Amino acid sequence: METQYSSLIQNLKERLDACKTENELLKIKSDFLGKNGLITKEFLCIRDAVDKKSTGQQLNLLKRQAESLIEESLVKIQNLLITDNTIDISLPGRDISEGTRHPISITINHISNIMRGYGFRVEQGNEIETEFYNFEALNIPSNHPARDMHDTFYIDTEKLLRTHTSSVQIHSMIKSGAPLKIIAPGKVYRCDSDPTHSPMFHQLEGLYIDENVNFCHLKGILEKFVSDYFQKETETRFRPSYFPFTEPSAELDIKFRGKWLEVLGCGMVHDNVLKSVGIDSKKYSGFAFGLGIERFAMLKFDIRDLRSFYENDLSFLRQFRGLS
Repeated sequence: METQYSSLIQNLKERLDACKTENELLKIKSDFLGKNGLITKEFLCIRDAVDKKSTGQQLNLLKRQAESLIEESLVKIQNLLITDNTIDISLPGRDISEGTRHPISITINHISNIMRGYGFRVEQGNEIETEFYNFEALNIPSNHPARDMHDTFYIDTEKLLRTHTSSVQIHSMIKSGAPLKIIAPGKVYRCDSDPTHSPMFHQLEGLYIDENVNFCHLKGILEKFVSDYFQKETETRFRPSYFPFTEPSAELDIKFRGKWLEVLGCGMVHDNVLKSVGIDSKKYSGFAFGLGIERFAMLKFDIRDLRSFYENDLSFLRQFRGLS
């Protein structure tokens, strides 16, 4: 029996002599002292031993010896790491840095909270869409430039990455019908990239469908919104424009640093859009608007280059600490 114990200790010593890392040492400890370790299994033999007391004492001595050898080996490994300069014990501890919300998230939250105050609810939708939800139901004809391959990321002949969050409006109208009052923030994708455009960016679209909704309601909501967003009275103007899914359509400009700046598109929901989702255009009317989150974030935080949002520059992101 003692010879067997001696061979176990000798085996352990040989393993420890070859051990170079703490992970290797943990493996050795498990092999000898773990639940199914070699020394642990020897304790099962006590019940069959002639002299149980003596056998138990020898095994306890064996276990303590093994634990002592493993502890000595751990000290040697740790000392070796220090003497090899792999660990500089003079270095100060590392601070745990506090994260911040991204300016895009801050802007989405800010706009969403404002719109909730006007009675809008937030809806989310699919980023992968079909042509029906992204184009056809929105009265965008098959020959429209937006449906070309150089403007839209097509996954296959039937699926594409949505080019606007207007598709969420179609899903919501089909699901909930009228009346309806929603905003839909989210990522959208277009084949475009320069200091003022990104192939992936964020939009927020709003939709209000009910009886007797007119352009005055649209004008009042948006004028109130820009003043609430910039937290000051903001001069605005509406210019006639064209969008396939609204009629009449307009673009909203704001007076910014003494100059007029276009910030969003809007208009009354086209009758064809209401018909495509089964809403009676003679009973219901509505307005829709869409804005670029990055544009509003750049204006709010005085950011000059759109690409700053996507470069993961911590010095840039730390500027927004404390904002939510």
